[in-house]
Amino acid sequence: MTETQKSSFEESTLNRNVLNAEYAVRGAIAVKAQKYGEQMRLGEDLGFASIIQCNIGNPQILHQKPVTFFRQVLALCDYPDLLEKEEAKALFPADARARAAEYMGRISGGTGAYSESKGALVCREHVAKGIEERDGHPCDTDDLWLTDGASAAVNYILQILIRDEKDAVLVPIPQYPLYSATLSLLGGAMVGYYLDEKSGWQCTIDKLRETVQQARDQGKCVRAITVINPGNPTGQVMDRETQEAVVRLCEEEGLVLIADEVYQCNVYAEKKRFDSFKKVVRDMGSKVHLLSMNSISKGFFGECGRRGGYMECVNFPEGVKQQLYKLSSIKLCPNINGQICIAMVMNPPREGDESYELYDREKHGILDSLARRAKMVVQSLNKLDGVSCNEVEGALYAFPRLEGLESKGSAEGDVPADAQYCMALLDATGIVTVPGSGFGQEPGTLHVRTTILPPENEVAETMARWAKFHQSYMQAA
Repeated sequence: MTETQKSSFEESTLNRNVLNAEYAVRGAIAVKAQKYGEQMRLGEDLGFASIIQCNIGNPQILHQKPVTFFRQVLALCDYPDLLEKEEAKALFPADARARAAEYMGRISGGTGAYSESKGALVCREHVAKGIEERDGHPCDTDDLWLTDGASAAVNYILQILIRDEKDAVLVPIPQYPLYSATLSLLGGAMVGYYLDEKSGWQCTIDKLRETVQQARDQGKCVRAITVINPGNPTGQVMDRETQEAVVRLCEEEGLVLIADEVYQCNVYAEKKRFDSFKKVVRDMGSKVHLLSMNSISKGFFGECGRRGGYMECVNFPEGVKQQLYKLSSIKLCPNINGQICIAMVMNPPREGDESYELYDREKHGILDSLARRAKMVVQSLNKLDGVSCNEVEGALYAFPRLEGLESKGSAEGDVPADAQYCMALLDATGIVTVPGSGFGQEPGTLHVRTTILPPENEVAETMARWAKFHQSYMQAA
């Protein structure tokens, strides 16, 4: 073996697409926070009482309790012998036992076996039922794929769309960096379209149309548009008029519409409501190719680690669906517990069921608390000098703008000013956030993304830590 062969496995020799991919949500700030957490566990005093994970939409890490019905059914599915024991009748309500028996009766081999590549039919039937009730339009189980979270759906659709570096997908700016990272990995191009901060982060159709034309003038083949509704990281809820305009644009420009709707349960603004793009497309009688997705990670359930979700392919040609099936077959199948959980998310206990009262109380308790926390966080941020934050209409995030740091120099030479701010915030307070530069932002602006997820009784203390830091940091800037 030559010297060259011995040294051929090093960072510089790796796949260039991997090296170019970035994912700020779990970047340097999150890594440092993990180290701080371990230091505190070992008894080291860092000057703050706790690490507050506001960098990622991970509700249960911030002490949100799981939905009881979901956990009861999952427990029975994982240990179905309990269904035969008399003690189970005292521990589990009748509808939870019945639901577990239904799943286990139709999922061959139970939770430890492979299912169909698209997901177990019984779970897809329950998801389809929920979609039909939500939208008032039929849902064919043949158009449904159950997935390991919505991220898997993003990977599937982008894999079949991206052929070379000229193929491009329109992605909102600010965006959830899954899209830019996946496009980098696949060797495709991301074309950002700016959301309008002054109008509450709404999408402006005229600018969107201009962006499409500019990309094509640059030799890009624009194949699809991604819409995140409610928005991440911006927290807006898209109005129906804009949704219809996006559908018409896709018809005119021949674009696939990718609808990221994982926050569909998270709408807090009184005058806003969520309409799925499936409903909009069907109401309009449109033939646009639509892929919509949902996840068990968000909403009021927060089952992030179970990796469950679905994608629905609307108006997709049969040949395209066959290729998607091939991709899902290569992955063998999504995890069974995630499949069961997304089935329950879309087909929860009904009024009259033994579990309904508790389920309804837990659901509204979490969502009402999130609405209050959204207001508390925004009000607190807007009291800080040089900070402005739009209303959090939905989702789990605020995206405040920072003024007065634009000219701040970097000791590192190329670290953006918002990244410096977030790192300093962590060092001083233990609050973990993400710089706006990790999501994209208009040139000349600086932002921070924070979740609204700290427990309601801890929001005031969290924002007080932030306010004290901010005053000191701005005085030194």
